[in-house]
Amino acid sequence: MAFAALAGAASAQIQPGREFNRVDPPRPVATGDRIEVIEFFYYGCPVCYETQPILSRWLGTAPEYVSIRRVPALSTEKWGPYAKLFYALETLGEVSRLHWPVYDNIHFEDVALSDEKIMADWVARNGVDRQKFVATYGSDEVAAKVAQARELLKSYDVRGVPTFIVDGKFLTSARLAGGTQQVIPVLDHLVKLAREERSR
Repeated sequence: MAFAALAGAASAQIQPGREFNRVDPPRPVATGDRIEVIEFFYYGCPVCYETQPILSRWLGTAPEYVSIRRVPALSTEKWGPYAKLFYALETLGEVSRLHWPVYDNIHFEDVALSDEKIMADWVARNGVDRQKFVATYGSDEVAAKVAQARELLKSYDVRGVPTFIVDGKFLTSARLAGGTQQVIPVLDHLVKLAREERSR
Protein backbone atom coordinates (compact mmCIF):
# COMPACT_ATOMS: atom_id res chain seq x y z
CA MET A 1 0.00 0.00 0.00
CA ALA A 2 2.87 2.35 0.78
CA PHE A 3 4.43 1.59 -2.63
CA ALA A 4 1.09 2.19 -4.37
CA ALA A 5 0.74 5.52 -2.55
CA LEU A 6 4.25 6.56 -3.62
CA ALA A 7 3.58 5.52 -7.21
CA GLY A 8 0.34 7.48 -7.18
CA ALA A 9 2.10 10.53 -5.78
CA ALA A 10 4.80 10.30 -8.46
CA SER A 11 2.15 9.95 -11.14
CA ALA A 12 0.29 12.99 -9.84
CA GLN A 13 3.46 15.07 -10.19
CA ILE A 14 4.00 14.13 -13.88
CA GLN A 15 2.82 17.03 -15.98
CA PRO A 16 2.37 17.63 -19.73
CA GLY A 17 4.82 20.22 -21.02
CA ARG A 18 7.31 19.18 -18.34
CA GLU A 19 8.00 15.41 -18.18
CA PHE A 20 6.23 14.73 -21.48
CA ASN A 21 4.61 16.43 -24.45
CA ARG A 22 1.48 15.58 -26.39
CA VAL A 23 2.01 14.67 -30.04
CA ASP A 24 -0.22 16.88 -32.16
CA PRO A 25 -1.76 15.46 -34.21
CA PRO A 26 -1.52 11.90 -32.80
CA ARG A 27 -0.01 9.31 -35.13
CA PRO A 28 -1.42 5.87 -35.92
CA VAL A 29 0.15 2.88 -34.15
CA ALA A 30 1.18 -0.47 -35.58
CA THR A 31 0.11 -2.63 -32.62
CA GLY A 32 -3.69 -2.80 -32.84
CA ASP A 33 -5.24 -3.17 -29.37
CA ARG A 34 -1.89 -3.05 -27.59
CA ILE A 35 -0.35 0.21 -26.34
CA GLU A 36 2.68 0.91 -28.52
CA VAL A 37 5.85 2.23 -26.91
CA ILE A 38 8.42 3.33 -29.50
CA GLU A 39 12.00 3.63 -28.29
CA PHE A 40 14.14 5.81 -30.54
CA PHE A 41 17.74 4.87 -29.77
CA TYR A 42 21.30 4.94 -31.07
CA TYR A 43 23.78 2.18 -30.28
CA GLY A 44 26.57 4.75 -29.90
CA CYS A 45 24.64 6.78 -27.30
CA PRO A 46 25.90 6.33 -23.71
CA VAL A 47 22.55 7.45 -22.25
CA CYS A 48 20.73 4.84 -24.39
CA TYR A 49 23.21 2.26 -23.09
CA GLU A 50 22.52 3.33 -19.51
CA THR A 51 18.76 3.16 -20.14
CA GLN A 52 18.71 -0.39 -21.55
CA PRO A 53 18.85 -2.46 -18.33
CA ILE A 54 16.30 -0.16 -16.67
CA LEU A 55 14.00 -0.41 -19.69
CA SER A 56 14.43 -4.19 -19.86
CA ARG A 57 13.41 -4.57 -16.21
CA TRP A 58 10.36 -2.40 -16.82
CA LEU A 59 9.34 -4.39 -19.91
CA GLY A 60 9.61 -7.57 -17.82
CA THR A 61 6.93 -6.25 -15.45
CA ALA A 62 4.87 -4.10 -17.86
CA PRO A 63 1.26 -5.14 -18.57
CA GLU A 64 0.74 -7.58 -21.42
CA TYR A 65 -1.10 -4.91 -23.38
CA VAL A 66 2.18 -2.96 -23.81
CA SER A 67 4.21 -3.55 -26.97
CA ILE A 68 7.75 -2.18 -27.47
CA ARG A 69 8.95 -1.08 -30.89
CA ARG A 70 12.61 -0.15 -31.20
CA VAL A 71 13.57 2.33 -33.91
CA PRO A 72 17.21 3.29 -34.53
CA ALA A 73 17.82 7.02 -34.85
CA LEU A 74 19.60 8.50 -37.88
CA SER A 75 20.60 12.00 -36.85
CA THR A 76 23.61 11.88 -39.18
CA GLU A 77 24.76 9.56 -41.98
CA LYS A 78 27.42 8.21 -39.59
CA TRP A 79 24.61 6.58 -37.61
CA GLY A 80 23.51 4.58 -40.67
CA PRO A 81 25.64 1.45 -40.08
CA TYR A 82 24.19 0.97 -36.59
CA ALA A 83 20.64 1.34 -37.92
CA LYS A 84 21.38 -1.25 -40.61
CA LEU A 85 22.96 -3.54 -38.00
CA PHE A 86 19.81 -3.39 -35.88
CA TYR A 87 17.48 -4.13 -38.80
CA ALA A 88 19.70 -6.91 -40.14
CA LEU A 89 19.67 -8.59 -36.71
CA GLU A 90 15.91 -8.06 -36.46
CA THR A 91 15.33 -9.57 -39.91
CA LEU A 92 17.43 -12.60 -38.97
CA GLY A 93 15.55 -13.06 -35.67
CA GLU A 94 18.64 -12.29 -33.60
CA VAL A 95 17.88 -8.86 -32.16
CA SER A 96 16.43 -10.13 -28.86
CA ARG A 97 19.61 -12.16 -28.26
CA LEU A 98 22.20 -9.64 -29.46
CA HIS A 99 20.68 -6.18 -28.83
CA TRP A 100 22.27 -5.80 -25.39
CA PRO A 101 25.62 -7.39 -26.41
CA VAL A 102 25.91 -4.83 -29.25
CA TYR A 103 25.65 -2.03 -26.70
CA ASP A 104 28.02 -3.79 -24.33
CA ASN A 105 30.71 -4.34 -26.94
CA ILE A 106 30.56 -0.75 -28.19
CA HIS A 107 30.60 0.93 -24.78
CA PHE A 108 32.34 -1.56 -22.49
CA GLU A 109 34.68 -3.42 -24.86
CA ASP A 110 35.28 -0.45 -27.24
CA VAL A 111 34.61 -2.57 -30.35
CA ALA A 112 34.18 -0.41 -33.49
CA LEU A 113 30.94 -2.04 -34.62
CA SER A 114 30.20 0.83 -37.02
CA ASP A 115 32.96 -0.61 -39.24
CA GLU A 116 31.20 -3.10 -41.53
CA LYS A 117 34.01 -5.68 -41.59
CA ILE A 118 34.45 -5.60 -37.80
CA MET A 119 30.66 -5.79 -37.50
CA ALA A 120 30.42 -8.87 -39.75
CA ASP A 121 33.30 -10.57 -37.88
CA TRP A 122 31.64 -9.83 -34.53
CA VAL A 123 28.25 -11.12 -35.64
CA ALA A 124 29.85 -14.32 -36.96
CA ARG A 125 31.65 -14.85 -33.63
CA ASN A 126 28.26 -14.56 -31.98
CA GLY A 127 26.72 -17.45 -33.88
CA VAL A 128 25.17 -15.75 -36.92
CA ASP A 129 26.01 -17.03 -40.40
CA ARG A 130 28.37 -14.38 -41.81
CA GLN A 131 27.27 -14.62 -45.45
CA LYS A 132 23.61 -14.50 -44.50
CA PHE A 133 24.23 -11.46 -42.31
CA VAL A 134 26.20 -9.60 -44.99
CA ALA A 135 23.50 -10.32 -47.58
CA THR A 136 20.75 -9.18 -45.19
CA TYR A 137 22.69 -6.07 -44.14
CA GLY A 138 22.95 -4.96 -47.76
CA SER A 139 19.42 -6.01 -48.74
CA ASP A 140 16.60 -3.87 -50.10
CA GLU A 141 14.48 -4.99 -47.12
CA VAL A 142 16.90 -3.48 -44.60
CA ALA A 143 17.31 -0.34 -46.74
CA ALA A 144 13.52 0.09 -46.75
CA LYS A 145 13.35 -0.28 -42.95
CA VAL A 146 16.09 2.34 -42.53
CA ALA A 147 14.15 4.70 -44.82
CA GLN A 148 10.99 4.10 -42.76
CA ALA A 149 12.91 4.83 -39.54
CA ARG A 150 14.15 8.09 -41.03
CA GLU A 151 10.59 9.12 -41.92
CA LEU A 152 9.31 8.17 -38.47
CA LEU A 153 11.99 10.31 -36.82
CA LYS A 154 10.87 13.26 -38.94
CA SER A 155 7.20 12.56 -38.26
CA TYR A 156 7.70 12.72 -34.50
CA ASP A 157 10.32 15.49 -34.72
CA VAL A 158 12.73 13.49 -32.57
CA ARG A 159 15.68 15.67 -31.61
CA GLY A 160 17.59 13.44 -29.23
CA VAL A 161 17.88 9.90 -27.89
CA PRO A 162 16.62 8.02 -26.05
CA THR A 163 13.15 9.33 -26.90
CA PHE A 164 9.93 7.39 -26.29
CA ILE A 165 6.56 7.71 -28.01
CA VAL A 166 3.57 6.18 -26.21
CA ASP A 167 0.56 5.17 -28.32
CA GLY A 168 1.33 7.76 -30.98
CA LYS A 169 0.13 10.45 -28.54
CA PHE A 170 2.84 11.23 -26.01
CA LEU A 171 6.56 11.97 -26.25
CA THR A 172 9.03 11.71 -23.40
CA SER A 173 12.76 11.24 -23.07
CA ALA A 174 15.46 10.79 -20.48
CA ARG A 175 16.07 14.53 -20.70
CA LEU A 176 12.40 15.51 -20.22
CA ALA A 177 11.86 12.95 -17.45
CA GLY A 178 14.93 14.13 -15.56
CA GLY A 179 17.17 11.09 -16.05
CA THR A 180 17.28 7.44 -17.06
CA GLN A 181 15.78 6.22 -13.77
CA GLN A 182 12.99 8.79 -13.88
CA VAL A 183 11.85 7.89 -17.40
CA ILE A 184 10.25 4.63 -16.22
CA PRO A 185 7.60 6.20 -13.93
CA VAL A 186 6.79 8.59 -16.79
CA LEU A 187 6.36 5.68 -19.22
CA ASP A 188 4.14 3.91 -16.68
CA HIS A 189 2.01 7.04 -16.33
CA LEU A 190 1.72 7.54 -20.09
CA VAL A 191 0.80 3.90 -20.77
CA LYS A 192 -2.03 4.17 -18.21
CA LEU A 193 -3.12 7.53 -19.60
CA ALA A 194 -3.13 6.16 -23.17
CA ARG A 195 -5.26 3.19 -22.09
CA GLU A 196 -7.70 5.46 -20.28
CA GLU A 197 -8.02 7.67 -23.36
CA ARG A 198 -8.64 4.66 -25.59
CA SER A 199 -11.50 3.52 -23.36
CA ARG A 200 -13.36 6.83 -23.54
